[in-house]
Amino acid sequence: MALFGCVSWPPAPIRTERLVLREPEDRDRTAFIDLFASPEVHTYLGGPRPREELEREIPGAPTRRPGLFVVELEGAMIGQITLTEESGRLPQAAGRAELGYLFLPEAWGHGYAAEACRAVLDWCTGALPGRPVVLATQTANTVSLRLAAKLGFTEVGRFEAYGADQWCGVWSAGMPR
Repeated sequence: MALFGCVSWPPAPIRTERLVLREPEDRDRTAFIDLFASPEVHTYLGGPRPREELEREIPGAPTRRPGLFVVELEGAMIGQITLTEESGRLPQAAGRAELGYLFLPEAWGHGYAAEACRAVLDWCTGALPGRPVVLATQTANTVSLRLAAKLGFTEVGRFEAYGADQWCGVWSAGMPR
């Protein structure tokens, strides 16, 4: 069953105490390019992409697609959350949704990732009841591992990918957070 096959997309914007999670808009183009070109953001993701390449590939509004949430703070994009059908690269994750997140470095250390991920997991609980969610990160990414634990993900395995050791955790709506 497709992840969003039975879910109306896009949902209404999701509001938290400090953030708005919404679809991408034209005004987000520069922030997307900054996000994908950032060496800090891509330390554990194989490295940044060249800005010139991104400028060509993203000539206008970022692509809207089911499962992509822009994270907005005070009217500006500070990151993105993705919720996708598991791609098959995680053997422990068959039939589950996969949570991903990227935030601009200036947004780090303020709890925005935890707040935004919790909001998406809460949305998932209502929109896709009973659907477990997985998260994978490099074992060297201790900040991401702490966030996974804070969100209530429990380890289901480790594996090698992209030349590095990876951690995989699972979350279900009934698990305490």
